Amino acid sequence: MVTITSTPNQNQNAIQLKGVSWHTYKMLLSDVGENRAWRITYDQGVLELRMPSLPHEVPKGLLESFIEATVDELEIEILKAGALTLERDDLARAIEPDSCFYIQNEAQVRGKQSINLLTDPPPDLAIESDYTNSSINKLSVYAALGVPEVWRYNESNLEVYILSEGKYELAQESLAFPFLPIAEIPALIEQSQNLGQRATVRLFRARIREILAN
Repeated sequence: MVTITSTPNQNQNAIQLKGVSWHTYKMLLSDVGENRAWRITYDQGVLELRMPSLPHEVPKGLLESFIEATVDELEIEILKAGALTLERDDLARAIEPDSCFYIQNEAQVRGKQSINLLTDPPPDLAIESDYTNSSINKLSVYAALGVPEVWRYNESNLEVYILSEGKYELAQESLAFPFLPIAEIPALIEQSQNLGQRATVRLFRARIREILAN
């Protein structure tokens, strides 16, 4: 039996369905198609649907821009895969990150039209903007799928998690970009409300240039 839990308020806009088979989950996504606003997390029978909001999307967009500015300064390639559906039917787990990137493994997936996690590597970095709270342990889903690094931004705090022996450990620096001033990023995101987003990205780019020059 499928049971529904809904707890919408100003900080949360999610619906959770329990007792959903993997087949039902796949049929739902097939019936709805690609053009949908909500994102999913599926964890062994529990399906969560969440609707992005402005306070959720703004930090995510800035984090994407910071990563893009960083790789431009490094002059390296990445694949920005956005909210790519990451799933493994053998594990009965799936998740759509707020955004994700192939960095170290970009060359392995360059030009691909689809990703199969049974044969292709997972994204090197996933971003979660946790303005919408989730009752599902998303880190356990990411760990099962083998994502090496997860950034989680919530309430003006950015946490970096690195996968180690099947579990995430809270880290002080990024695996993909160990020189990044992680501790400075939340303040920049807050400043963007007064400075504007592009001005904030330019400040971040200048900071990266300063770091790389030393």
